[in-house]
Amino acid sequence: MYNLKDYYFEDEKPLLTESYLLTPILRVLNNRKNLKILDVGCGNGSIANALINMGFDVYGVDASHGGIEFANKVNPNRFFITDFEKMALPDEVPFDKFDLIISTEVIEHLYSPHAFMKFCQNCLKPKGEILLSTPYHGYLKNLVLSITNKLDDHFTVHWEGGHIKFWSSRTLRILLEMNGFTPTGFYGCGRFTFFWKSMIMTGRLEN
Repeated sequence: MYNLKDYYFEDEKPLLTESYLLTPILRVLNNRKNLKILDVGCGNGSIANALINMGFDVYGVDASHGGIEFANKVNPNRFFITDFEKMALPDEVPFDKFDLIISTEVIEHLYSPHAFMKFCQNCLKPKGEILLSTPYHGYLKNLVLSITNKLDDHFTVHWEGGHIKFWSSRTLRILLEMNGFTPTGFYGCGRFTFFWKSMIMTGRLEN
């Protein structure tokens, strides 16, 4: 989980491309508005602010000054600049432990996903929950992308701050298990079955 400056927001443009994730996230939340929720890698707060405006108790952390500044314009004092390498939340965050962590389209950008998972552990209450989303790379979808000569573009190999790791449901489940989580659910998001744009996996901390 290093060189996060590669992924900073450079402007205040709202990120609407993740709106398709809201429906499955709301399905997982199941209207549990009593939960303290932390959005890790919240960017400019597009998902977190949508949930806050629906009545959920959400806070967000990110390394991007521009993203956090924009997010706080929508819902002030809910978003905080965070140095993830310190493996702890900044003092300004009003809670040090949360019931649920949400992290959307982040883990594919990280050099050290295990360090990221350790950070999440540190921020969760015992038996806390995690919800991760990442671009879906099922084997059938990858085969079709290869046949149609679109695999290189899909893997963003020429992007500064592009995708570093690509996850299947199996490898994401293993990541959770290796870091003390019991997987509890899988959801495909966007497009149609087995060609999903993204996938969501949920888990519960074992202790």
